[in-house]
Amino acid sequence: MTGAALAFPTPASLGSLDHYIQAVNRFPLLTAEQEIALGRRLQQHDDIDAARQLVLSHLRLVVAVSRKYVGYGLPQADLIQEGNIGLMKAVRRFDPERGVRLVSFALHWIRAEIHEFILRNWRLVKIATTKAQRKLFFNLRSMKPGTHALTPAEVRAIAKELGVKPEEVVEMETRLSGHDVAMDPQPGDDGDTVTPIAYLTDADDDPAKIFERVETGRHRAEGLHHALAGLDPRSRRIIEARWLREDDGATLQDLADEYGVSAERIRQIESKALKSMRGQIAA
Repeated sequence: MTGAALAFPTPASLGSLDHYIQAVNRFPLLTAEQEIALGRRLQQHDDIDAARQLVLSHLRLVVAVSRKYVGYGLPQADLIQEGNIGLMKAVRRFDPERGVRLVSFALHWIRAEIHEFILRNWRLVKIATTKAQRKLFFNLRSMKPGTHALTPAEVRAIAKELGVKPEEVVEMETRLSGHDVAMDPQPGDDGDTVTPIAYLTDADDDPAKIFERVETGRHRAEGLHHALAGLDPRSRRIIEARWLREDDGATLQDLADEYGVSAERIRQIESKALKSMRGQIAA
């Protein structure tokens, strides 16, 4: 399923955002039975017309969700188009047999696409990089009791409710209430004006340093491979299972059960193997 295949109206194609909203509000809502039937046609036969009907009947939902994010300085038409992408993803993943209406399932995907769009285009780079910061970013405006600066008590209350540090609340409030700053010197600035471009150069982008990091990583990988090769099969298996897996790794008891020994014995083997590897890598 692609956006081109669905051919639903966009604000640009209808001339204005108001005309688009009027158009999508005229699309009929689906009953639960119709939704299930269309979902089955899409799931079982890859019926693009069924997908089109599911999308069209929920475009008004995207419009409603987009209204909650107009305060971030981005055109609502752009927010709607990003939300429509989320809606299409939801339609493709919709399972009509689970007994959940598409409107409930689609909300997550619509919000996720709009959130990503806002974060990509917000004027302050890397304003929210963790899950907790994103939650703070999208909730701080509505949680503020007024337009005044937050008091210490309000900061603590918001931090507690959202599970972040008080200083993160203060920093985010400062960023959200800040003004755009010109990156380059502007016409008419005197020679003493310092703009961010003067101090935002990343020294880590120096080719020599990049080459040095790559070579260091390669030597470490070679050293690790050599050190592992010097272990006996059981010790190597224990180190790989405990330290070199992408998941959480095996527990001492897991390996004790595998080899029919105590967990303490596995710990001793592991400790000896690590000591041996450190010696070989350092040599």
